Amino acid sequence: MVSLAEIQNARILVVDDQEANVRLLEGMLRVAGYTCVESTMDPTAVCELYRQHRYSLILLDLQMPVMDGFQVMECLKEIEGVGYLPVLVITAQPGHKLRALEAGAKDFVNKPFDMAELKARVHNLLEVRLLNQKARNYSNALEETVRELEISREVIRLKTLDEQRRNEAELSLAQETQESLLPRSLPQFENFHIHAFNSPTRYVGGDFYDFLQVSSGAWAGVLADVSGKGISAALLSSMVLGALNMELRSGTTPQETLKRINTLLCQKSLPFQFVTLFLFLLEPEGEGQFISAAHNVAYLFRSATGKIECLAPDAFPLGMFDVAAYESRPLRLDQGDILVVYSDGLTDAQNEHEEMFGEEALLKVIRETAPRGSRILKETLLAAIENFTHGSPQTDDITLLVIERAAS
Repeated sequence: MVSLAEIQNARILVVDDQEANVRLLEGMLRVAGYTCVESTMDPTAVCELYRQHRYSLILLDLQMPVMDGFQVMECLKEIEGVGYLPVLVITAQPGHKLRALEAGAKDFVNKPFDMAELKARVHNLLEVRLLNQKARNYSNALEETVRELEISREVIRLKTLDEQRRNEAELSLAQETQESLLPRSLPQFENFHIHAFNSPTRYVGGDFYDFLQVSSGAWAGVLADVSGKGISAALLSSMVLGALNMELRSGTTPQETLKRINTLLCQKSLPFQFVTLFLFLLEPEGEGQFISAAHNVAYLFRSATGKIECLAPDAFPLGMFDVAAYESRPLRLDQGDILVVYSDGLTDAQNEHEEMFGEEALLKVIRETAPRGSRILKETLLAAIENFTHGSPQTDDITLLVIERAAS
């Protein structure tokens, strides 16, 4: 919309070779409230004046010496192009009216002037002219906005591609780091069969396992699940594994080892980062101990009875509470007994209906296949998960350790 103030403040040019007519028109316009009224009696100066000031309306006399109103309009059209020609012609010749409109004039007013008619025609033409200018300005602004949006979209696209490349590089580095934490080959410990499996997801990351000799004959095993994803989880995994190796190889007890690592993580890791793990030590005769720091339940199959014992967690995750304590519990594997330790990605594996594999299915596989040995148990369990998920995308790392006490 155009306000009355905008209309009355619009620039108007009066063109007539008669001074009396000029003064009359100026007076009538000022009485009507128009504040920016200019005039000239030289028709040859009109085009240059318009080029400089871009008047909202020109009141143009048609009959003038040297250059008549029709010639002036031709000149104005060269400046305005195909745009709006803001001309109200003044004529006393009825025959000139149609010709003037065909030449580009928007309206006409008759001589002698009628105040009411002049006022109405000037108001209407100015309103249309100002609306036209606003529409053109809006169109130009819209075109500029579209151009800016196109530029912004291209910038965003390039930035997104760059970020994707960086993310891919980070994920690749995280995957390489995580893979480097896993043993290149499984160790051969006296009186034990060891089987392991790890299937990481690119976007989660954080599971790792390891085995190491800690004294003459005794050995340790660990399965850990680090919170987070990407390079931050991989770096935290690396830090935890390095600390575990250093402490256990130096003869530190499992209890004190986890206490020191917990203190380290509380001091060095981010507030939202933590680690759950299952740590165990075993002698060749099967005697040992374990600590479950908020890890999911491990299962111990007893070959002699066919029963399955639950090794439930009883300690806080590492990295959450600096006052947390970690106490070990006794662990013994007799001949044929099998220890099953896993990450929650195994039981949380989903099928196409978003149903989870679950603890019951895991226990069923252990109960039915453990009597046939640890290798068969591992292979059957992995096949059961694959059959259950039917190729559904993996949502978390799946890590599995199967430890069997062999004959002495």
